Amino acid sequence: MSKKLAFIGLGVMGYPMAGHLVKAGHRVTVYNRTAEKAEDWCSTHGGERAATPAEAARDADIVFACVGNDDDVRAIALGEDGAFSGMKESAVFVDHTTASAALARELHKAATDTGKLFLDAPVSGGQAGAENGALTVMIGGDREAFDTAGPVMDCYALKMKYLGAAGSGQTAKMANQICIAGVVQGLAEALHFLQAADMNGAEVVEAISKGAAQSWQMDNRHGAMLEGKFDFGFAVDWMRKDLGIVLDEARRNGASLPLTALVDQFYAEVQDMGGGRWDTSSLIARLNRNRNPE
Repeated sequence: MSKKLAFIGLGVMGYPMAGHLVKAGHRVTVYNRTAEKAEDWCSTHGGERAATPAEAARDADIVFACVGNDDDVRAIALGEDGAFSGMKESAVFVDHTTASAALARELHKAATDTGKLFLDAPVSGGQAGAENGALTVMIGGDREAFDTAGPVMDCYALKMKYLGAAGSGQTAKMANQICIAGVVQGLAEALHFLQAADMNGAEVVEAISKGAAQSWQMDNRHGAMLEGKFDFGFAVDWMRKDLGIVLDEARRNGASLPLTALVDQFYAEVQDMGGGRWDTSSLIARLNRNRNPE
């Protein structure tokens, strides 16, 4: 059944996600801080462009957002001309931004207080997952909202999981980033080790990739890591933003995350190398820079 939707934030993730909604037959109005990007999206996909988040959200059944960080979400949701001021009662706000669990609870309360519904629904799968409609969506918030928005999100989701109260989706995404950080560092060290041993890294990966060492990162990133190509995928700057959220939450809940904290500092070194826009597999560049061939 076709719905009237709004999508706020047309970055590398939001742009294709909003496109999938149109392809699924929904009526979509978009807002982007850079108007030219919204104009380009409308030229490609049709739909309409709004001048403010409030205008985009007016009369929408569901409002989706995918922006940069907590402050960006507050601005487009709660700020002057924010989406909440334009949303009708019983409409659903779905935040796909990777943000803090505290913000999710704040937005849930604001939605509840004004007769709206809320989901925190961060995604995993990167730009390729967004373009291919193969994202994993981790969801917290109102169950009623999930029942409404879930079938709509299905057009860009390979896997969706409702996990409970507001903040649950963001907490699950934090766990996702913890796992990725450790796996990428382990793979980077293994490939660096093989290079130091004058072994053919690609052949060794072929030998071990069907056993216990196998991972998505190994399958999809080992070749680029061996070639020193880091110009695709999830950027180091974004990963550091996410790991900052993780470590803040760990300080709040008392979790001990020594490996995550260490890898976060390794990514800081990659930034210092000028690699802020490299993808996260660039951890190997730091190791190779420090390698002593003697």
